[in-house]
Amino acid sequence: MSVSVDPNHHQSEGVLTPSVPSVPDRGEELRPHAEDAFAAELAALAAQDDRPRPARWRMSPWAVATYLLGGTLPDGTVITPKYVGPRRIVEVAVTTLATDRALLLLGVPGTAKTWVSEHLAAAVSGDSTLLVQGTAGTPEEAIRYGWNYAQLLAHGPSRDALVPSPVMRAMAEGMTARVEELTRIPADVQDTLITILSEKTLPIPELGSEVQAVRGFNLIATANDRDRGVNDLSSALRRRFNTVVLPLPASADAEVEIVSRRVDQIGRSLDLPAVPEGIEEIRRVVTVFRELRDGVTTDGRTKLKSPSGTLSTAEAISVVTSGLALAAHFGDGVLRAGDMAAGILGAVVRDPAADRVIWQEYLEAVVRERDGWKDFYRACREVSA
Repeated sequence: MSVSVDPNHHQSEGVLTPSVPSVPDRGEELRPHAEDAFAAELAALAAQDDRPRPARWRMSPWAVATYLLGGTLPDGTVITPKYVGPRRIVEVAVTTLATDRALLLLGVPGTAKTWVSEHLAAAVSGDSTLLVQGTAGTPEEAIRYGWNYAQLLAHGPSRDALVPSPVMRAMAEGMTARVEELTRIPADVQDTLITILSEKTLPIPELGSEVQAVRGFNLIATANDRDRGVNDLSSALRRRFNTVVLPLPASADAEVEIVSRRVDQIGRSLDLPAVPEGIEEIRRVVTVFRELRDGVTTDGRTKLKSPSGTLSTAEAISVVTSGLALAAHFGDGVLRAGDMAAGILGAVVRDPAADRVIWQEYLEAVVRERDGWKDFYRACREVSA
């Protein structure tokens, strides 16, 4: 923690006071929570939503699905899509949250699991911040509760000394909790959720009491397909979830739309150039990623080797955002092939030996021969040399 000398005290007193960071003005956050970034849409939906709402939900399941998938309300308000994909997937996810079963969003990296989880919680509860981030070091206390050790030592176990986890708070307040990367959490910590999800109760043996979930409580977990075998879910825990698999975008057009929307949102917060001026470069990035990911060219004529990376939609968004930043700060503000080349190379070549060979073969066999891609080929050759 940084410290500063209190100007109101004499130096000889040796008084140092911690400097307190200023709170940013609303709208200055680099990445606002969903309920803040889309507050106007959520308010418009809630105001015009006349369908039945489950207990403590901010809006009906129909309105929650509309918030995620987009649409136009009777008063003309346009709800922007947060998720581009099969409607039924969103409907099943929302319906699950209206039952007593928890929701597990499963998929390969970059399929918007966290994004969907956040927006579901924002629409259902108006608060997406009751979050447990799963890692190999996530302790049991992150899911159950911890203790204020100063209070604990001074007065012993008591409600005042207890520090509730996000899950405990969600249970007590009838809200939606989120657990990210569930399969990254050690198996014994994962199983802490079994009693919570089956009995809707969190025992507190130290106090001889418990917290019972009130109506409205549910939990959304996300897990990565590629993490299977890291900390697989026990069969007992898996039974407590309804699993919804989020697929990769079905078509290039859908993926281009997703990348364009997200880059535009991120770009506005960073004062980057508008996306439409670089839509063709976005399409080329998506084409490269999809071909290498699928192991075949778009026309189906040429088989390709796939690199070790996932080449997900999320990585495409990162590559395009970096390219826009290069264009804005070191170019003329228009996204060009040269702005994208280094980012694509970094995304494709994760294994310096094997992936570089795959990338070079793709450049020479596919990119070099493709009409209208000469500038892209030259830019990629220059950074790959």
